[in-house]
Amino acid sequence: MTGPVASDWPPAGGDVGRLMRVPGFEAAGLGPVDAWPGALRSHVDTMLASRQSMYVAWGPDLAFLYNDAYVPIFPERHPGALGRPFSEVWSDVWAQFGGTIASVLNGEPALFENLPIPMMRAGHLVDTWFTFSFTPLRGAGGAIDGLLCITTEVTEGVLAARREQDALAALKARTDALATVNRAGVAITSELDVERVAQTIVDAGVALTGAEFGAFFYNTRDERGEGYRLYALSGADPEAFASFPQPRNTALFAPTFGGETVVRSDDVTRDARYGRNAPHAGMPDGHLPVRSYLAVPVKSRSGEAIGALLFGHGEPARFDAAAEASLLSLAGQAAVAIDNARLFAQLERQLRHRARAEEQLRQLNETLEARVASEIADRRQAERALQQAQKMETIGKLTGGVAHDFNNLLQVISGNLQLLTRDVAGNERGERRVANALAGVARGAKLASQLLAFGRRQPLAPKVVNVGRLIAGMDDMLRRSIGEAVEVETVASADLWNTLIDPTQIETAILNLAINARDAMNGAGKLTIEAGNAVLDADYARRHSEATAGQYVLVAVSDTGSGMTPEVLEQVFEPFFSTKPEGKGTGLGLSMVYGFVKQSGGHIKLYSEPGQGTAVKLYLPRADQVEDVQVALDGTPVRGGTETILVAEDDEEVRATVVETLGDLGYRVLTAKDAASALSVVESGVPIDLLFTDVVMPGTLKSPELARRARLRLPNLAVLFTSGYTENSIVHGGRLDAGVELLSKPYAREALARKIRHVLANQAQRTQAAEPDSETAAVEPAGALADAAPLTVLLVEDDALIRANAAEMLQGFGHVVVEAGSAEEADAALQTMPVDVLMTDLGLPGVSGGAFAARARELRPGVGVIFATGSDLAPEVDGDAPLLLRKPYDAEALKAALAAARPAVAGPTQAAAALVPDG
Repeated sequence: MTGPVASDWPPAGGDVGRLMRVPGFEAAGLGPVDAWPGALRSHVDTMLASRQSMYVAWGPDLAFLYNDAYVPIFPERHPGALGRPFSEVWSDVWAQFGGTIASVLNGEPALFENLPIPMMRAGHLVDTWFTFSFTPLRGAGGAIDGLLCITTEVTEGVLAARREQDALAALKARTDALATVNRAGVAITSELDVERVAQTIVDAGVALTGAEFGAFFYNTRDERGEGYRLYALSGADPEAFASFPQPRNTALFAPTFGGETVVRSDDVTRDARYGRNAPHAGMPDGHLPVRSYLAVPVKSRSGEAIGALLFGHGEPARFDAAAEASLLSLAGQAAVAIDNARLFAQLERQLRHRARAEEQLRQLNETLEARVASEIADRRQAERALQQAQKMETIGKLTGGVAHDFNNLLQVISGNLQLLTRDVAGNERGERRVANALAGVARGAKLASQLLAFGRRQPLAPKVVNVGRLIAGMDDMLRRSIGEAVEVETVASADLWNTLIDPTQIETAILNLAINARDAMNGAGKLTIEAGNAVLDADYARRHSEATAGQYVLVAVSDTGSGMTPEVLEQVFEPFFSTKPEGKGTGLGLSMVYGFVKQSGGHIKLYSEPGQGTAVKLYLPRADQVEDVQVALDGTPVRGGTETILVAEDDEEVRATVVETLGDLGYRVLTAKDAASALSVVESGVPIDLLFTDVVMPGTLKSPELARRARLRLPNLAVLFTSGYTENSIVHGGRLDAGVELLSKPYAREALARKIRHVLANQAQRTQAAEPDSETAAVEPAGALADAAPLTVLLVEDDALIRANAAEMLQGFGHVVVEAGSAEEADAALQTMPVDVLMTDLGLPGVSGGAFAARARELRPGVGVIFATGSDLAPEVDGDAPLLLRKPYDAEALKAALAAARPAVAGPTQAAAALVPDG
């Protein structure tokens, strides 16, 4: 059963007619088909019923309506062109046709034959030719409301004419003059065709030899063999010869028609082997009406036999040696004349096309200048875009290198200030000065982060975000930042898509744009922030080479400020470029936004005019996943350890600060100034628990290769990278490579301590899982547990070895285990099956374990939660204190954690907060 239709009109019309009947179809300026005037319907009915390609343009917007026969002309624009304004559908040729359309709408019909039109086909601009007939169309009141165009593509014909013209030029170069025929005085000119030349030759032969008749037979070879056609006839008895059969390759005439030799007979009565005509002068029935004959071959200049001259007489012995010589000479002249006449016959046919081809070329030349200007403009625009992209890439590499050195300096300052904190403890003035200095370090770190963002070198932490909710949550911060004199309006679509983006960076980007807008409005005006869905089509992507067609979430920030000039717009995204007074801005706000959006796979577009304000549009890639829940962790005291750490750092001051900080935390520290030195330490055999290495160091051996070789020598070695500029060695597509741990410079003492404990704990757990004597083998069999029935445990761990070991222990306890390597994988399982306990690592790729645990409680309110981590810190879940299972853990520690989590199965408010000690 079919669904409802918008109208029962048009009643037919093929595929286009069906599109017009689809519910919701409207034409620009005309509305739905039910609202169209009767005159337009009548014209459209006629058009749809025609098999000739045509279209109707009607109404104030000239809504473009066409039939099925028209679709092959522009398949790439169908069906999107149906009902759209004419000037939009044909924007690429509007400059050529706009004046004609206006004339037709003023009542002047027009006809264009073989008109050249550049067309986009299969993604390329190609030359095509069309014939157009434009007719004004009147509405019910007699006024001209539209036009009808009937069109025919003639591209193939035009191209064929061009090929013929090329052949004509070559022919004229070869035939500047013609030869003259023999003493008969027949001059061959371009006005003589092949038949007239042949007739002249035969007449001349009759006159030369005194023959009663002469004939020229033309060789017409085909796939069936050799045949001959009577080409010219002359003589006293043409009627007697009229029924003469076309000669075949008989034994008598074979040498002549084959171009080999002359055949002559002085008396046919003695050699009557050919002919079947009526009797003549006593000849028997069926013989030629001759008593003597002479046949000579005609060969082309290339030596090919093209025919034969045959002359006869009613009396015997009428052709002597002199006649034979004359006919041979005439045959040579005939060959030249016929070859030339054939060439001129071709020339005459080609000349008939010449005037038409010249007219077509004239029309082509009329549009050539416009096309050349358009091509030059397009090329200049492409060159400018390429130069801009190269410039931005070069500046990005430069700023990335600057950020690396800057972050190293900040790390030295920050590390020493944090060490100095212990020395000034209790000295209020000293503590205040250290705190101020650390605040300056934080501002410097923000500046370096902006440089990395512009250079697209920052490691992002993308999450699935609903930008509408994110903007709503920024409301208080925005109003505090831009002041009460600026009116703020936020608008978000109800069905807004999600986007995969770093939430911290997008917040920073929106805040930077808002502050720029405030400054442009001098602190008073209206700021509008909008979030909606957007689709960039192929046409837009062609016009903007840096954009990719697809679905996006659009964030638009617009203001009512002073706007920008075109000169400013060209530089607005460059770092350190600012229109603000000295000391009022760094010039990094917009450049940071630009780099962040590009690194995230998005597109940015800025619109501005002096006095008209500015609008910045951020196109962020759409994500189909469910929105991630963000969970903030409170700070807690950090702890150190007694493990041995090898520090590989080329900057001497950074290395010294790190060594002292790690020593203060209780670790034994070894140092190396580059990757090669660090590898020598590893190969010396000294026990090492963790390699802490800078990513960017001098020398041929790179840090990722150092880590690989070190793990070959020490399989249980943990590795932690640090850098202020990661290049592409461990970060690709804006994300860390799988299994890589990174601590970005500059970092605080607490961040360093927590990260080291996390990396060491994960490595210890992997080591324990890999040992053949692991306690996993001693797990009690199912049924040995006295506390409760088996549980369904959702195990979320990105390390495959740790996950496999934990699953084996849980199954050994008799529990059902569902494994997942990320929060995204676990989400699908959580929505499709019952789960009693969620056991998750905190440091998952993408969505954190804490965020996923919060989502798990939303979907399964009674689920118990265990955080398996090397950290001392975990978030509350639905008001419950965190349940920590510290890595490395054994079977007994895991069993205790399960027992502590079990009450949560009965109700989330009864979950016992437990801290399971190190196993």
